[in-house]
Amino acid sequence: MKVLVTGAAGFIGSHTAERLHTLGHEVVAMDNFSSYYDVSLKKLNAKVLLEKGIEVQKMDLRTGDLSEIITNDLEAIFHFAAQPGISASSTFEDYFSNNILGTQRMLDVLETFDEKPFFVNIATSSIYGLKATLSEDEAPLPASWYGVTKLAAEQLVLAYSRRGFLKSTSLRLYSVYGPRERPDKLYTRLIDCGLNNKPFPLYDGSEKHLRSFTYVQDIVDGIVSVLAHQEVSNGQIFNLGTEEENTTATGIAVTEEILDKKIDIDQQPARPGDQSRTKANIDKARKLLNYNPQTGLKEGLEAQVAWFRENFM
Repeated sequence: MKVLVTGAAGFIGSHTAERLHTLGHEVVAMDNFSSYYDVSLKKLNAKVLLEKGIEVQKMDLRTGDLSEIITNDLEAIFHFAAQPGISASSTFEDYFSNNILGTQRMLDVLETFDEKPFFVNIATSSIYGLKATLSEDEAPLPASWYGVTKLAAEQLVLAYSRRGFLKSTSLRLYSVYGPRERPDKLYTRLIDCGLNNKPFPLYDGSEKHLRSFTYVQDIVDGIVSVLAHQEVSNGQIFNLGTEEENTTATGIAVTEEILDKKIDIDQQPARPGDQSRTKANIDKARKLLNYNPQTGLKEGLEAQVAWFRENFM
């Protein structure tokens, strides 16, 4: 099967592209190599993929000639490319143009095809709002520009399914961690601070936040599973994550245990729009996709620490 992965030089996108290649699919990969975080990490991910025979093409969904990568012989698209996270340095225009307009430009191209690929939209638990504990059929209450625009992008894609123009599904991911995690995310920052004797910025109250910290390979299991369940997945939304909850404080303690050292904490003001709790309700994914995440927090963090030591120490 010929598949396109957008955002393929990113954290989860690169792992998914790699898994699809391992499964025998022909992978077309693209990324705009945004400077939202250190581009050197994206280049490192792209190098790993290139060594496996996957070339990541530089392309911006907002401005590029999408006909170069979205061709009528594609059989599936995994759409990761987005303006990620909750960041004071990102404007509403950043979220709107990347998450909504970029997605719509892809759909505009697909609308011209007689045979359309299966479209897998990668969404987020931030769609649910400050407490992401809901099932897929409950009303979302996003509380950030990120959540609002990712919800809009999801609904754009699903609208095409409702009208019968293409088959698609949307996957809402929960608190993913592991090797290649972005440098602005919790565990890469913790590991960096611990190994390099730097203070870790902790937002007020966040040590009590509960999260479904989900190891990246468990997430990828769920993502690629939809290829074998296209009919049942069409027009559907699935939560993907672990049902196990841990506080941020527990995550800090486990990281300190693995590193065998105490991490200095630099207390920072709370971030508006940050979620106080995420707990993945994966009943639907278990039933329809046979989804069953297995990796415990310590096991996953040991792999992430090993990756960090190998690449940055």
